[in-house]
Parts: sequence; structure tokens; C-alpha cells
Amino acid sequence: MRDRFGNVLPAVASKTIEDVLLPGIDVRVENVRNSSGILVVEAVSTARPGRCPNCRKQARRVHSTYQRTLDERPLGSRRVIIRLQVRRYFCDRRSCSRRTFVEQVPRLSARYRRSSTGLAGWLRSIAIELGGRPAARLCRRLRLTAGRTRVLRLLTAPAVPDCAPRVLGVDEFAFRKGCTYGTVLVDVEAGHVVDVLPDRTSETFAAWLTEHPGAEIICRDRATAYTKAVREAAPDALEVADRWHLLQNLSAAVEKTCHQHRDCLRKRAEEETVTEVPEVEPMLLPPAEAPRTQIIERTRHRYEDIHRLLEKRWTISAIARRLNLDRKTVRRFRDTDLDQLLASARDRRPNGVLEPFKTPQAVNTSSSDREFGGEGRVLIEQRVLLQAVIELADHAVEQIALGGGMPVSVVVAPPAVVGLGAG
Repeated sequence: MRDRFGNVLPAVASKTIEDVLLPGIDVRVENVRNSSGILVVEAVSTARPGRCPNCRKQARRVHSTYQRTLDERPLGSRRVIIRLQVRRYFCDRRSCSRRTFVEQVPRLSARYRRSSTGLAGWLRSIAIELGGRPAARLCRRLRLTAGRTRVLRLLTAPAVPDCAPRVLGVDEFAFRKGCTYGTVLVDVEAGHVVDVLPDRTSETFAAWLTEHPGAEIICRDRATAYTKAVREAAPDALEVADRWHLLQNLSAAVEKTCHQHRDCLRKRAEEETVTEVPEVEPMLLPPAEAPRTQIIERTRHRYEDIHRLLEKRWTISAIARRLNLDRKTVRRFRDTDLDQLLASARDRRPNGVLEPFKTPQAVNTSSSDREFGGEGRVLIEQRVLLQAVIELADHAVEQIALGGGMPVSVVVAPPAVVGLGAG
């Protein structure tokens, strides 16, 4: 065996790898390499010459050798592939129709299989527990290359014993409810299924009992078809009813009896006086009131104003124009409960995170916007322009009083013109 640098490794290391990867299997590991996250193991069969699958004669001559590729169980998070070199033998028996055959390594390979026997056992166990598509999804998580069809092909019907179990359970089940039914036979003592019959007729069950004698106790439901089959094929067997069907029949009988005497039961129930137990009124805790802040009070008053106008059949647009609000705000106050509005107002930042960085003029502007609605910004602009005009007028008057005349660059506009221009 060689490492990835081409150096020959000692036999002890090779033996250790064989014990880890293929313990107890008659193979010799020649090389192990990692190829794109896949562990590739190259091995050679060292088993004794095999026997012909037809005549079972042990072979003596080797015809040729060739390499097989087998999927093995993953090692950690890596997929494992075994490239196994096997031998093809001659069959020396002249009466045998087979001339050559390929050896099979015990506990590793099988005929017409591209996976090892260990991996096939894993997939078979997964298929038994999960079925088709769930088993395929689990195989993908375990890094096993197996689809649902391959998993289902590994399922084989269990061997049916020649004799019936001592305690045999018989019941029907639905292949397709309302259309096709079958019969399941269960070993009650062992707790596993013995066989499945394609229908629920007495002839099929009687034929099965004739082919598989030995049932001493037959646990069944009260169907007449199974009773007829037991009397014909196993007359000495003891017939008993299982617990589930007993409880089902008992509940059906009680329900039928109560339905027949419902008038008597109703009169009896009306005659009985039931003592009324006084109900204890639950102690209700007073609701928690929100703190009386400016935002809370404004939210409460706005909610009352909007709902008062809504009661008077005002539209959303009319309410928005009357209260200087946006229509989305009016619609939110109409569709939201007062408690939710107060909760959101209580958690809201009244000033905002940018409040320390605002100038006094911006603060006044935002306060005016809150007080006068959308017209606050226009009023502030008019005040600033009017103040600038007044300062220019005062400066011009001082120049005239000093005898300097009217400055050419100064134009005094009346307040009405300023108001119209700002508006």
C-alpha cells in the first residue's frame, strides 16, 4: 500500500486500515485516497475459490479478473466507494450449463448489486421503518445515494411459516376504503404479521387454514365469513372475540338501547331536580391606566373627535380636512382599538433621537407643524420674511435721517406683498 506521496507503507498500517474499514472480510487493501470528498478504497479479494452457483462445485481454475465498484456505508461525513478486484472462475463440471462464474466476497458483495451487503442492510432497515419518500430524504441527510425506488426494491416479502401460530388473530383492513378490502393474519403471542390475504372471503381464509394447520385459538371479529371458514378448515380451534371488537359491540348496543328509550330517559331527566351551585363571581382587577402624558391625552382626544364625526356619517376626507390630518391617520384611528393606540403612543419617542441636534428655529418649526398642521411651515416662512423687511425698512429710515438718501439696493415692500409672495 502507498500513501499520497508514493511511499510504501508498512504491512502493519495496511492491516490497521483493513481492520477499520473492512473488519473480518477476506480482502487486502491496496490503496486509499480522497477524491473530491469521496474516500476511494482499492481492495483485492483474498477469499478461497468460490463455488458454482448452479452445481455448487468448487472452482480450481481462474478465468480472469476484473474490478467491481461498490458503495459502502459512509465513514463520518465522507462517502466511501470500494473498488474491489474479483476473480472469474471456470466451472469444470461438464454437465453444468454454466461455464464461468464470478466469486462473491462474503459479507461484502452479492450478485447484481452495486452496494455492499452492509449498506444494503442499512437501506432495508430504513425502508422498513419509513417507506419510500421519507427514507429517500433520510438517505440524503446520511450521504447515502439511494432513491425511493431503489429503497423499495430492497423490501422483500417475509417467509410465511408452514404451520399457523398457536394463537392466530384475524381481521380485515382496507386497501382502498369503501372499495377493496383484505385480511391480515397476526401471531398474537409474538406480535407480528404472519400473512396478508388479498380479500376477506371465507374461501380464501379457509384455503389458508388448510395449507397452514396448527391454529389452536383464533381471535377474530364477529363477521360470519371468518366463522364459516374456521368451521370448515379448523373445526377444533377455539374461537374468541378480541377486546377491541367486544368494546365496539358493547358501545353499539348501549347506544342502540338509549336511542330506543330516549323518551323515558328525557322524562326522567326532567323530573330530577338539580341543585344549583352558586357561581362565584371572579374578582376582576382594575385595568392598568396609561400615564397622563401629552401624547396620551392628544391620542385620546383625537380618537374621540374622529369617532364622534364618524357617528355623524362624515367621510374620511371630510374628517381629515376638518381636523387637519392625513386620511391614513383618520383611517388608522377608525380601524384600531383605543387601547392599542394608547399603547403605541406610550412606547413612542415624543421628541425623537435627532432632537439634540436641531436648531431652535427647527424646533419652533416642528412645534408649529404639530400645532397648526400642514400650515405651520408657511406661517414661519412669512414671519421670517416680514422680520427681514422690517429690519431693511428701519435701516433705510436711518439713512434718510442722516442725509444719505435712499440706498439703491434696498427695496421696501409692503407686508401684504410679502405675505402673498410667501404664501
